[in-house]
Amino acid sequence: MLEINKPPFQAAAEERPHGFVRVRGAREHNLKNIDLVIPRDALVVFTGVSGSGKSSLAFGTLYAEAQRRYLESVSPYARRLFHQMAVPEVDEIDGLPPAVALQQQRGSPSTRSSVGSVTTLSNLLRMLYSRAGDYPRHQAHLDAEAFSPNTPAGACPQCHGLGRVYEATERSMVPDDSKSIRERAIAAWPPAWHGGNLRDMLTSLGYDVDRPWRELPKEARDWILYTDEQPVVPVYIGYDRDEARRAIRRKEEPSYRGNFSSARRYVLNTFATTESASIKKRVARYMVSTECPLCDGKRLRREALSVKFAGFDIADISGIPLARLADLLRPYAEATAATLTKLKTRHPEKALVVQRIAEDLSGRLTVLLDLGLGYLSLERSTPTLSPGELQRLRLATQVRSNLFGVVYVLDEPSAGLHPADTEALLTALDRLKLSGNSLFVVEHDIDVIRHADWIVDVGPGAGDLGGHVLYSGPLQGFEQAEQSQTRRYLFGDTIVSDRTPRPPKGWLRLRGVSRNNIHGLDVDFPLGGFTTVTGVSGSGKSSLVSQVLVELIAKQLGHPIPSIDDEGDELERTVVTTRGGRIAGGAQDVKRLVVVDQKAIGRTPRSNLATYTGLFDHVRKIFAATKSARARHYNAGRFSFNVAKGRCETCEGEGFVCVELLFLPSVYAPCPSCHGARFNPQTLEIEYRNKNIAAVLGMTVDDAFAFFTEEPKVRRSLEVLRQVGLGYLRLGQPATELSGGEAQRIKLASELQRPQRGDTLYILDEPTTGLHPADVERLIAQLDGLVESGNTVIVVEHDMRVAAGSDWVMDIGPGAGDEGGRVVAFGRPAEVAGSSISRTAPYLSRFRARLAPNRLEALR
Repeated sequence: MLEINKPPFQAAAEERPHGFVRVRGAREHNLKNIDLVIPRDALVVFTGVSGSGKSSLAFGTLYAEAQRRYLESVSPYARRLFHQMAVPEVDEIDGLPPAVALQQQRGSPSTRSSVGSVTTLSNLLRMLYSRAGDYPRHQAHLDAEAFSPNTPAGACPQCHGLGRVYEATERSMVPDDSKSIRERAIAAWPPAWHGGNLRDMLTSLGYDVDRPWRELPKEARDWILYTDEQPVVPVYIGYDRDEARRAIRRKEEPSYRGNFSSARRYVLNTFATTESASIKKRVARYMVSTECPLCDGKRLRREALSVKFAGFDIADISGIPLARLADLLRPYAEATAATLTKLKTRHPEKALVVQRIAEDLSGRLTVLLDLGLGYLSLERSTPTLSPGELQRLRLATQVRSNLFGVVYVLDEPSAGLHPADTEALLTALDRLKLSGNSLFVVEHDIDVIRHADWIVDVGPGAGDLGGHVLYSGPLQGFEQAEQSQTRRYLFGDTIVSDRTPRPPKGWLRLRGVSRNNIHGLDVDFPLGGFTTVTGVSGSGKSSLVSQVLVELIAKQLGHPIPSIDDEGDELERTVVTTRGGRIAGGAQDVKRLVVVDQKAIGRTPRSNLATYTGLFDHVRKIFAATKSARARHYNAGRFSFNVAKGRCETCEGEGFVCVELLFLPSVYAPCPSCHGARFNPQTLEIEYRNKNIAAVLGMTVDDAFAFFTEEPKVRRSLEVLRQVGLGYLRLGQPATELSGGEAQRIKLASELQRPQRGDTLYILDEPTTGLHPADVERLIAQLDGLVESGNTVIVVEHDMRVAAGSDWVMDIGPGAGDEGGRVVAFGRPAEVAGSSISRTAPYLSRFRARLAPNRLEALR
């Protein structure tokens, strides 16, 4: 039993309960019945290794209870409109104010959700154009909603506010016109039997399905692809064109009759009506997207676009960076004499309106600029934002709201932030605190922890090894918490291992790269090494690496190009294209591309760590090989909760049943038949080393590693998961419960299990998200191992430990948005740390004394 000593300051806090939040008996997830007292009106940071129980305490207990109490005060009808968290497992919480949660989450998958809508800036801007815009002569006044592409009054009638129109063309539907219809020249038609039916109908209609498509008359091609007719056609299976024609003349009874549908009709109808995401994705490939000719891609009606302010229509002003928008509005907000005199001369009634709205807009923009978001524009859609950017947008809205006496619960607000931007974040948090609010922050960033008024360290390990409060108090007492893994990174010597820099095996040379804020950039990436790409938020790192580099290599290898947004309605995705760029050399040395991103590994609880990594396949075979399973003729499929013969019939393998309560959160109760085991009783009777399949899925990775002592294949998979810091996860933990960082590390572990063939390019975007510094060190070791096996690793990262431990550092900047997009420093970490123009250099130089010296001359 772990002994946790109660610090003297904790006892003192308990004697002074006023101004403190008191928690008794918290047991949510892995919390070990903890008692805790923390101050209000302070910045309280919850720390600990990944999976230690920090979020269970901050969000699952404190925020969940605050929300429950608030919702008890609203009407039952209004309660239904909230996403209600489960009632926390805790005995008592005293002194808890109302709470606002700002969690790490992706935005709406629709491009109709934007920076402007999240921050409500677009509402103010529409009011400004409605009340104070310059209207053309004789045009009627427009209400604010007429300036929104998301309303019937404002949306362009041709593209319905999307800015783009979609059509199926001959080139998109028939990619290879040298093929015949029998050879599936019309790729847009459905595969298998349905496509065969349509081909047979064309035979009955007299078309030559064996002639190359390009040789068919244009009239015939157009009718097959575009006709809106749907004739009922007799089909004679096995007949050629002449035989079918004779059979029709003889009025021979056909094999069947079918309704013909043109290729375009099939594509558009299927896209509009199918409920299958995979089918919708397939037919979307045959639709061509072009800019709407009526609104020129601006999404609004012509009447709204004719109204100007400061020479801009509302679509154009929404497309400029927030920093520039702030400069544009400042003269109006500050009511400078020249600006208002000019305005009063032409429109005296508008002067006051302009000043009031511009003043409010400028105030909100100032907070966004302080948080380092000046490179964004109002029209930037939320699916293209990182979770960190989205959280800071919400934080800016709260800073401006001037609430008092609220607890703000934040989930790693520094995620995705360059150390320089973290300083601006801390300023914003201080403003909220000075307004009389409390801040409870789950965080791994050492600078944020140092800035805290009070630290709650949870641990000492992850999963079952965590859930204890190791320390609760101010920074100066934390050094005495010897069991804490966080303490040594705050007060100890965080050594970056010295090693001889690896010389590059070659160079991957890109030329003329243009995308987002990158314009005509030439850049070389070393092959056979570990490169970290750094730079302030919005400098262009992800545009260069995760987008352009990935697209160019994928195209070179003949792979499908990964989408930066593969969720939601295909027609509402943001269209961002690489405007220029080519590989000028080195591509022949890359045989394989692996992109390890933070997208979910599954969208339902049926997908989990064991199924995704393939580990469960081995486990099921082990159970199927037991003597009792063989006696009953059970195969490996029997031990899958997705297969009817093995799963529980009541819950169909879910493990729980949902009880809908009208005015309260839906209750998910364990299945009354299998009690959460997910399998039927017959399957659960089969045991391996006195454990059934459900018990194995309930094990953590660490526990399973100790259990499967005689199974090398299983232990290899489990060992890799432990090496990337996921030993605390349960094998059957649903994918829906995993963070983006955990999903990314599971993908990395799956890749590490494969035999290393070398010459693979691994690209990771911020893999340290959600990682404690102790876990970051383990991750670096794994990535280093990939390079030692003859591969290339390129990482987009803000964590200076990763940068200091890599072979090469490429710093993009110097600023964000229009001020970025250039390589400002490149070389060994020690070289970049000495740069005078890099904003990364001062933070990297903290590790400079521990960096391996540069023992290589210029290598190119």
